[in-house]
Amino acid sequence: MTTHATDTDSPQAEYIRNTERARLRALVEGDIAQAEPLHAPEFQLITPIGMPLSKGEYLGAIQGGQIQYLMWEPGTIAVRQQDDHAVIRYRARLEIVFAGHRVAPADYWHTDTYEHREGRWMVVWSQATAISEMA
Repeated sequence: MTTHATDTDSPQAEYIRNTERARLRALVEGDIAQAEPLHAPEFQLITPIGMPLSKGEYLGAIQGGQIQYLMWEPGTIAVRQQDDHAVIRYRARLEIVFAGHRVAPADYWHTDTYEHREGRWMVVWSQATAISEMA
């Protein structure tokens, strides 16, 4: 059976949203034990500056203090889901310390792909795009 959900209250869409919120909490708290199973082995993040990071590089940078999230506040999370695959998109406000340099709070678009494996949803790809103010 094919299921499509976009900004719905379906149980599956809400479960995916809650999984993303749990992932964000774990990243902000630096809780790698909680974050690790929410990321697929082949996870890859494309940062706002276009830098690709593997799961090991990303979680290792958080664990080692090179990346420290001070705030990550997601807005409404849109969900598109079909069978064991989902794409989510949301706008979020982030404040981060990167390589010892505090980055001013800013807004970003996040697009993530999720897959349902081993009885749980996990993020496979993630891309963040900085939102610039139009002059």
